[in-house]
Amino acid sequence: MDKFSSVGNQELEAVEDLYRSYLEDPNSVDKSWQHFFEGFELARKNYPEKPSAVKLDNIDKEFAILNLIHGYRQRGHLFTKTNPVRARRRYLPTLALDNFGLEKKDLETTFQAGNEIGIGPAKLKDIVAHLEQTYCESVGVEYVYMRHPEVVQWLREKMESTKNTGTYSDEKRKHFFYHLKLAVGFENFIHKKFVGQKRFSLEGAEALIPALDSVIERGSELGIEEFVLGMAHRGRLNVLANILEKPYENIFKEFYGKQFEDDIAQGDVKYHLGYENEVTTDFDKRVKLKLLPNPSHLETVAPIVEGMVRSQIEAAYGGDYEKAAAIIIHGDAAIAAQGVVYETIQMSQLPGYKTGGTIHLVINNQVGFTTPYLEARSSTYCTDVAKVTRSPVFHVNGDDVEALVYTIKLAMEFRQKFHTDVFIDILCYRKYGHNEGDEPRFTQPMLYKAISKHKNPRDIYADKLDKLGVMSLEESRNKVKEFDQFLAEKYTASEKIDKLKIRQFLIKEYEAYKMPLEGMFNEAVHTGVDIETIKTIAENMNTLPEELPFFKKVDRIISDRKMMIHDDRLDWAMGELLAYGTLVSEGHPVRVSGQDSERGTFAHRHAAFIIEGTEDKYCPLKHISENQASFNVYNSLLSEYGVMGFEYGYALAQPNGLTIWEAQFGDFFNVAQVIIDQYITSALEKWGLMNGLTLFLPHGYEGQGPEHSSGRIERFLELSTKNNMQVVVPTTPANMFHLLRRQVKMNTRLPLVVFTPKSLLRHPMVTSTLKELSEGGFQKVIDDSTAEPDLVEKVVFCSGRLYYDLAKHKTENGISNIALVRIEQLNPVPAELIDGIVKRYTKADELIWAQDEPQNMGAWPFLSRRLATLGLKVVARPESASPAAGLMEIHKQSLEKLIQTIFQQKEVAV
Repeated sequence: MDKFSSVGNQELEAVEDLYRSYLEDPNSVDKSWQHFFEGFELARKNYPEKPSAVKLDNIDKEFAILNLIHGYRQRGHLFTKTNPVRARRRYLPTLALDNFGLEKKDLETTFQAGNEIGIGPAKLKDIVAHLEQTYCESVGVEYVYMRHPEVVQWLREKMESTKNTGTYSDEKRKHFFYHLKLAVGFENFIHKKFVGQKRFSLEGAEALIPALDSVIERGSELGIEEFVLGMAHRGRLNVLANILEKPYENIFKEFYGKQFEDDIAQGDVKYHLGYENEVTTDFDKRVKLKLLPNPSHLETVAPIVEGMVRSQIEAAYGGDYEKAAAIIIHGDAAIAAQGVVYETIQMSQLPGYKTGGTIHLVINNQVGFTTPYLEARSSTYCTDVAKVTRSPVFHVNGDDVEALVYTIKLAMEFRQKFHTDVFIDILCYRKYGHNEGDEPRFTQPMLYKAISKHKNPRDIYADKLDKLGVMSLEESRNKVKEFDQFLAEKYTASEKIDKLKIRQFLIKEYEAYKMPLEGMFNEAVHTGVDIETIKTIAENMNTLPEELPFFKKVDRIISDRKMMIHDDRLDWAMGELLAYGTLVSEGHPVRVSGQDSERGTFAHRHAAFIIEGTEDKYCPLKHISENQASFNVYNSLLSEYGVMGFEYGYALAQPNGLTIWEAQFGDFFNVAQVIIDQYITSALEKWGLMNGLTLFLPHGYEGQGPEHSSGRIERFLELSTKNNMQVVVPTTPANMFHLLRRQVKMNTRLPLVVFTPKSLLRHPMVTSTLKELSEGGFQKVIDDSTAEPDLVEKVVFCSGRLYYDLAKHKTENGISNIALVRIEQLNPVPAELIDGIVKRYTKADELIWAQDEPQNMGAWPFLSRRLATLGLKVVARPESASPAAGLMEIHKQSLEKLIQTIFQQKEVAV
């Protein structure tokens, strides 16, 4: 070999000398030798005789074969037979022998290198055949880039010992056919029964059904008790029917039904709906399955699935990652292009977000809507995002059900052992267009010419079983006919169903909570806590272990907090932290997650302290009482979309707790707008999903520019209706305390959007007393305690930081004819309370809504409709396309003009 020409005719001792030189100084040896040295110890082991007796040409060949083996492991996936409907792209160099310094005459020579793949000394032709079957048939695998050698070795030995080929009994093969029969038969029946209707069929990828069955079967054998699934619409109906066992008649009714049951106002299209069930495996184990609803934003559900799994692992399985697992089913175009996939994968190994490994299944149709894959991504594979976390990727021919089932089982074992993600790219096709009404030949004529002639996976497998003598073609045809007749009977049964029912999600978890109805928010919720209890919690919260060293400024923080309790002047942070402390002491788990949430973006929270000289953290709220619930606060990765989705899923599975997602600045939620639109604001009306996720969106005009002033109150209010969520702007520590406790104590679960302050975190006027925490509850409206009704001529309603600017001006100027009223809860609008306050000021002839935001933003567009009968006038900054000015001086001038308009003029134009 050319690589050895520098050694000439030296014996093996010379190679050893070269190897020692490499170990001492890698730069002293040509880099091209490196991969040869990986197999050097093998060569020594395989030649126990005296080195001088070994001829160099033998060593040349052994090393060449080791190089060949490495080539198959590293690049074999490029030369597989995984595409069922067309030839794959050609890659060079190939794995041909001459690319490794080997010749055809070597095929009959026995080489020791066969030991490397577990077959012992073997002829080169047998080594190549073994490698071809393992790496280049129906299964291709990418794995050698994984970081840990023991993981690579485990996977390599598993695959090479079986040649990536499963061994199945006749009974097991009939079982595979059974699931293919269900998958193909279901799609065929619907196609004939509901001609032209959208269903986003699984046709071309029906092997997904036996694959999912295998995930559940093997997973349950390995200890998994619950799977949470997320997928887009392609194939969802099939999965609902044949994996989650949703009654066929219910699905059929959704094609022609006219009305939902009364508790779901709008509902959703059938291929977006979720479902949960408990199924029995072939080994009589009960497994919980939950398929989350998902909109047409294909990958949106991925982080929600992960959050739900993490929540279940913590709440139901004592932190055991081997008891619950996520399955996410992707489309090839979506996994390659949608950013939330990357965000979700980046969470997978982080302490606050990991779930023990996810099984990613890709339905690779080789086309996205009408876009061919060569125009849909720059990467070689749609699954290349998996390499971010160095997860193994399997590419499998979707027509080869046995290869797919084998791979699924291997992936499940890998997940359980190493607790990391696994990706399975199922190469298949889409029989029809994007939906059943599309004509795909407009855009992919060559591909669909091939597809039109291609048998479905069921019939392909029936032919195989016939040839193997397992099941005759006549027998398989009879089974198909019997299933078709069964579906016809289920269709008849569907005609007897009156109204469509969307099955409630997490029925057991939510049985103690009521669906939110009109008037529910008029009911008082007791949120006060005994003063002595608060003091005890505060003492525990403000005591650090003496034996642990902390940064010296931590002592000042703790000292200041103790002084607040002593002086009975609690700031915002104390009100918030005491809410958490009281909740966990009462058995309600609390989780806070967001960018910089441990310290807080504005350095107010300090919920965790670094132990000096280490990376360890001490969290006082974890040490409130002996039997307290958990408290966890996490600094998230720099993601909004993925993390908010994760927290939504976490909150969904744990209604007894308080789950919070915090934006660094309020406007940053806009990167997660899909979660807001598709889940937080509308999931109740579409899918009947209650969810108590709380959003903290720092909001307030302090002259920090357009991006750091507004949390876009108007966007949430425009989406507010029918008690779908709460939108609040609390202005006191006590009200924040009661608000957070109300979120857990009320008997329903609704998203809570809190526009939290920035400058008010340390504002001298923003304090509360222990008594205010102990008594009463959340105040939706706070009247002006300094106003005398008989003197008031003008009532100014406002919210947030602006109130304190107005109150300061009023006090400093001795103004008594104006009342300043804070509306703390913007939605649901506390209209009765507002009306009561208006009636209190009988002499007031002017009612104003004042806001910091431009007139076309903030709460005004919403309140002007909801409180139209009051005849409110508005004082606001001029309408603008940008939320705020960029210069502090302009901000100050605008604020001053607002104040002067409110207090000095009758007209209200700014």
